[in-house]
Amino acid sequence: MSGSQVVGRCRAGHAWQPNGWQADTSLAIDARGQLLEVASDVPATGSLGDWVLPGMPNLHSHAFQRAMAGLAERRGGVEDSFWSWRETMYGFAATIGPEELQAIAAQLYVEMLKAGYTHVCEFHYLHHQPDARPYAPAEAMSLALIEAAREAGIGLTLLPVLYMTGGFDGRALGERQRRFGHAVEDYLRLLEALHTHTADDLRVGIALHSLRAVPEVALREVLGSAVAQTGPIHIHIAEQLGEVQDCLAVRGARPVEWLFDHAGVDARWCLVHATHLTADEMQQIARSGAVAGLCPTTEGNLGDGLFPLPAYLDAGGVLGIGSDSHISISPVEELRWLEYGQRLHTHHRNVAARRPGDSVGETLWREALRGGAQACGAPVGSLRAGARADLIVLDENSPLLAARDARSMLDSFLFAGNTPLVRNVMVGGYWQVRDFHHHDEERIGARYRAVVERLASGRTTA
Repeated sequence: MSGSQVVGRCRAGHAWQPNGWQADTSLAIDARGQLLEVASDVPATGSLGDWVLPGMPNLHSHAFQRAMAGLAERRGGVEDSFWSWRETMYGFAATIGPEELQAIAAQLYVEMLKAGYTHVCEFHYLHHQPDARPYAPAEAMSLALIEAAREAGIGLTLLPVLYMTGGFDGRALGERQRRFGHAVEDYLRLLEALHTHTADDLRVGIALHSLRAVPEVALREVLGSAVAQTGPIHIHIAEQLGEVQDCLAVRGARPVEWLFDHAGVDARWCLVHATHLTADEMQQIARSGAVAGLCPTTEGNLGDGLFPLPAYLDAGGVLGIGSDSHISISPVEELRWLEYGQRLHTHHRNVAARRPGDSVGETLWREALRGGAQACGAPVGSLRAGARADLIVLDENSPLLAARDARSMLDSFLFAGNTPLVRNVMVGGYWQVRDFHHHDEERIGARYRAVVERLASGRTTA
């Protein structure tokens, strides 16, 4: 991993733990970039800063979509929705090959790091060439993402997507969807090839695009395979009302209801969006231990709807956040809009804080760390012995944090405005961001600009 390595015992004025801020904390980091010990009142040789938080896991990303942010905001000839946005996205996806994907993803991952994300789950379905012919090697697009993550220095959970049909009725993939598709045996070979690349900074899991894209027989075959017995399993589900209606019409059940009837959903699963739920479905998810993967800025941008957050928290449900289409790359904004959406819906304030005296900021950051780490299938999201040394240091000199103490720090971080407050970022014991600057951002940014300019001119290597 690139960047400046830190090995030894360092002091944090305050380190975030699940029960709140722990003052005068010593963090011991080994040569592999893991935390050996986290203790109070133990002498340290170096200083991390005054306010140190675990880095946030980003549980849902489509990296290539970062380069189309802002290009789908003109009204079309019909009432716009997710489905009209999808057509714009398909056209853009057709221009992306391995070279473009690596350049876009590396730029995205630098932006994520600077915002406070230290690990990302990449829900990856751009597998083949635009005419659906495989690349050589077949995993070329996946390898581009792995290289981009290592260039930037962010942890990665790669989730290759199984995408087989264009709807619940089993129709063939459309012309612009064909590059996403795999037969089950080819998909399992892809997973096996990618598992040879796993390392401390790389996990490989499974993504089922959606119930409309994965027939029941294929779902059973993949889940029963040897390669599917470990690691996280992610799926888009119940994002759109049209999806719910189609599932009812063809399969006789709502998507979440059908999934729980046909798969052993447990803590390995991440149900991405899960927006349109009945009360019973919401309770099922909470009881299962699965993660609800929420992407508030993308869900807002696409007009998806609002997740039933208060009832889900009251039921003990696990949740995490993702930046999805990357119209925003900020855990602060995702969590802020998760709360604001509920305030607009309920006409009340401080909705995520479920008990008197609870902090909204602390509740949301704590829950997103826990669910994000679970969805990543990696030892991230906490400052504890055995975890990877992923952390962010807030800018204690910012006027926005002046006169803030342990009681108000997280709330001020999330709700005091849009000035960047993440000063330093460490991943796996390496400083990737220092004084708001990523160590390789100029080179990565220049390559990204060149690629985007080439795409805008119609020249592509895809």
